[in-house]
Amino acid sequence: MSINVLVVDDSKITRSVIKKTIKIAGIDFNKIFEAENGKEALEVLGNEWIDLIFTDINMPIMGGAEMIEKLGDDGLLKTIPVIVVSTERSQTRIEQLQKCGVKAYVKKPFHPEEIKKIVDDIIGRD
Repeated sequence: MSINVLVVDDSKITRSVIKKTIKIAGIDFNKIFEAENGKEALEVLGNEWIDLIFTDINMPIMGGAEMIEKLGDDGLLKTIPVIVVSTERSQTRIEQLQKCGVKAYVKKPFHPEEIKKIVDDIIGRD
């Protein structure tokens, strides 16, 4: 089953790295959408079917935490698994995000094998 992925990060380079990592990891995707911040991500989510979200936390206009909060307020959107990809190392912040429904927290830098394992665990593949 191919999935639609949304990559949310204010850095174009980071978005490219995550997209390339998804491809290298052999994750079966249909299409990868991009957004520069949480506000753009919500616009994409309003127009496209998304199965999985990768997001940074610290972004201008609307950060990842605020976006995740808004997802939680929407009956359908709150069911989309979210993986946070960030340099932030605060255990308190990670725990807060997990309480908001974040499925995984990946610290930058990361490896394709790590991303593949997390995605497989989340979408139920071996």
